[in-house]
Amino acid sequence: MCGIYGSTIEYSKKQVQDKLERAKFRGPDKLDFKFFGDESKPIIFGHNRLAIIDVDERSNQPFTYNNSIHIVFNGEVYNFKVLKKQLEAKGYKFNTTSDTEVICAAYLEYGEDCVNYLGGMFAFVIYDETKQKLFGARDRLGKKPFYYYLNEKQFEFASQISSIQMHHTNLTISNKAISYYLAWGAIPDPHSIFNEIKKLQAGHCFSLDLTTYNFKERKYWDIDTNVKNPFQGSYKDAIAELDGLISSAVSTRLFADVPVGVFLSGGVDSSVVAALATKTTDSKVKTFSVKFNEKGFDESVYAQQVADHLQTDHHIIECNYNEGLDLIDNFTHFYDEPFADSSAIPSMLLAKHTRKKVTVALSGDGGDESFIGYERYKWMKQVNHLYNLPSFLRHTVAKTASLAPYYKFKMIGKGLQYDDINSLYIASVTGVNMSWLKSDFDYTDVPEKKYLYHNTKNLYERLTDFDIKTYLNWDINTKVDRATMAYSLEARAPLMDHSIVEFAQSLPTDFKYNGKIQKRILKDVLYQYVPEKIFDRPKAGFTMPFAEWFKHELKDYVLSELDMASLREIPNIDADEVYKMIQQHMNGSWNRYPLIWKLLVLKQWLKTNGKGYTIK
Repeated sequence: MCGIYGSTIEYSKKQVQDKLERAKFRGPDKLDFKFFGDESKPIIFGHNRLAIIDVDERSNQPFTYNNSIHIVFNGEVYNFKVLKKQLEAKGYKFNTTSDTEVICAAYLEYGEDCVNYLGGMFAFVIYDETKQKLFGARDRLGKKPFYYYLNEKQFEFASQISSIQMHHTNLTISNKAISYYLAWGAIPDPHSIFNEIKKLQAGHCFSLDLTTYNFKERKYWDIDTNVKNPFQGSYKDAIAELDGLISSAVSTRLFADVPVGVFLSGGVDSSVVAALATKTTDSKVKTFSVKFNEKGFDESVYAQQVADHLQTDHHIIECNYNEGLDLIDNFTHFYDEPFADSSAIPSMLLAKHTRKKVTVALSGDGGDESFIGYERYKWMKQVNHLYNLPSFLRHTVAKTASLAPYYKFKMIGKGLQYDDINSLYIASVTGVNMSWLKSDFDYTDVPEKKYLYHNTKNLYERLTDFDIKTYLNWDINTKVDRATMAYSLEARAPLMDHSIVEFAQSLPTDFKYNGKIQKRILKDVLYQYVPEKIFDRPKAGFTMPFAEWFKHELKDYVLSELDMASLREIPNIDADEVYKMIQQHMNGSWNRYPLIWKLLVLKQWLKTNGKGYTIK
């Protein structure tokens, strides 16, 4: 896990050094850059290395293979040993034990199709000196970030948007991106907070001809919306196969030349990863969880129960108010475009203390999306029955619910006014009551809607497909990458191995959710190793007590940062409406903490990272 950078713009060595220093937290072990090409066509490659595999300096980057292939690479290719043997059989020679060298050889052998052979998380760019082109790719599910700027004969890319931003004079803040952010809590691919900078989308690769500057981007992987190869075996067969797939994914992710641990929340997803980690290694597994003292937020007792059963070397990280406040103050240094998932703060706290013991940590991310785990899926199925009612009757129910004194019923009433269940779902993840957002375009109209609106799958499957392409990619991956990289910790997610995602896609829905048990098959894999009774409790999210803090410890901070004068300076919001909503939170009538956090982050970003830029 590292930070990559590259450019065809004529920057000085000092400027390139500045850009790499800005993202040094991603890879503190070695900062280096090289100039290729000539004065008329400069090619700059830079790298911040976090040494994980083959920590010897021979694997430092920028890396050159066969004299003509130069690469900067962020991530891990977990199947590199198998791929290396296949390439050695074809006559390729290797001088390191790293996966970086294997990518270069795979590119020489398979060309741009090399991405189909790589299993893992990655963002890389290759400079092919012979063909005078750049070739780059981002992994299938978007675990690793990739930003780029392209303008005529100027191309620049980086892992962090702030590296491109430095010493750049041709950037403007995107008003459209601000609206996207205010609705989704993150800025959807391929957009970024700057009009001139884009994100390479997950499962995409590109080539740039350095003689013509012709840029081509293509999709090399996608979700199978038609389920061309449905699973044919029994439920028992499926459990055995999934057990094997997760065991393999965990085992390959435990490989490193540095200490490795597991994030353990006590939930199903992280517990199955921890269980199979103890199964696939002879070493005592280190596990880590977070503890909050506020009532209703401490899940560490459940993590401890799982750790005790698996006999792991468990570490509980107790988080306090002052430490959380410090991270809020420095949030936009690491999340260098607006990002509103408040669980980023506990994720950073977890990463900060985990890094003291290990350099790599496995997580349970991806389980909810692939195995129908979120509570909102169950709720959408229940509400869907109301969409079978005649329109006039549904609107009558909606009107009645809207008059109820309870917030939940009011939101149900407002939600039922949408034309179809798909529109309602998008509203449920962006916001059912968005009267405070002033946007001159439809912020829900994203290309990923096609995964929700097609009719080749049932509702559950379409909801999870949509979330894999949106929430998992835009939110979860961003949160985990920035939180862990802030402390030079590499996070690996076995349940996001594309073989597991594809297998889950092939399963009958009732293997995953039979109407009573969500994540059914994943739980049955887990219950082979950990007693079911430990998990007999409501599902909990990974959150901090912001709702309470904003009403008490941080009340003065919120009211000073988001007073009426400040609200009027924030683009695309109805300041009067938002002010009323903040007051509702403070008097305890409604919980508005997600909106408050969203606005605090945006204001902080505009004041720091966005200072001096024009909004267009």
